[in-house]
Amino acid sequence: MARLELTNLHAEVAEGGEKILRGVNLDVESGEIHALMGPNGSGKSTLAKVIAGHPAYEVTGGEVLIHLDAEEFGEDVEIPEDKRVWNLLELEPNERAALGVFLGFQYPAEIEGVTMTNFLRTALNAKLEEREELFEDEEEADEGGDEEEAEVPSPMEGPVDDGEVGVAEFQEILTEKMAQLDMDEKFAMRYLNAGFSGGEKKQNEVLQAAILEPSVAVLDEIDSGLDIDRLQDVSHGINALRDEQGTGILQITHYQRILDYVEPDHVHIMLDGKVVKSGDASLAEELEDRGYDWIRDEVYEAA
Repeated sequence: MARLELTNLHAEVAEGGEKILRGVNLDVESGEIHALMGPNGSGKSTLAKVIAGHPAYEVTGGEVLIHLDAEEFGEDVEIPEDKRVWNLLELEPNERAALGVFLGFQYPAEIEGVTMTNFLRTALNAKLEEREELFEDEEEADEGGDEEEAEVPSPMEGPVDDGEVGVAEFQEILTEKMAQLDMDEKFAMRYLNAGFSGGEKKQNEVLQAAILEPSVAVLDEIDSGLDIDRLQDVSHGINALRDEQGTGILQITHYQRILDYVEPDHVHIMLDGKVVKSGDASLAEELEDRGYDWIRDEVYEAA
């Protein structure tokens, strides 16, 4: 199984130096659902962005490792023995994505003029190309060093049949994934998030994860702003990621309600930039009843 391993992770705001993360330890394996909860300002969203490589934050200590499972990438992908563990902190965001890390945004951007179909196919082909480059050995890289870099097609240019996954093949993939998530195929021809409701945007984040098939998906408050119907739709999609694809989920949330539909294997509580308590699904239910004050009292009395 693939595994995302965070060890004593410290980070601060790049401009100004405000400390946010103060020693986070966390392990997320593929096929597991982890809920990360905590009050506002505890560092949950910062943690998500640091894992993905957001430039607004500077890591000042610790490690973020991803342990790869060759079987999860399929028989056609050969991972050299010495390239099965990577320190994500040494990689660019696109390289982290190529190795199986996905970040679902709390506030997805709207992009006029780019259809979802073109965007998703471009993203998938870019990921596959980047992954191939990361896994090739040094001799292969040196031999290809003189070749001009292939230009990645822009999703603004329409359905040009370039890349490893062509238009026809991608349409089959998209149809399959949208059926898996119970999504209306009409979504595919709309511009990316343009005019979407909040729930539709969050469904689209889950669809992106389904297409890219990450080992670990970090979903930053994907339940925020959803009515009960959309919450159920999004929850169905998250469960499908785990059940159908074996994706590990790090679900960042404030509320118990999504956990009624997406039952976590593990629940973690963040306070002041640290994971201070972990447990099973019953811990989230206890938080719903008692709030966070008892956690603070427990943590600081122990200190």
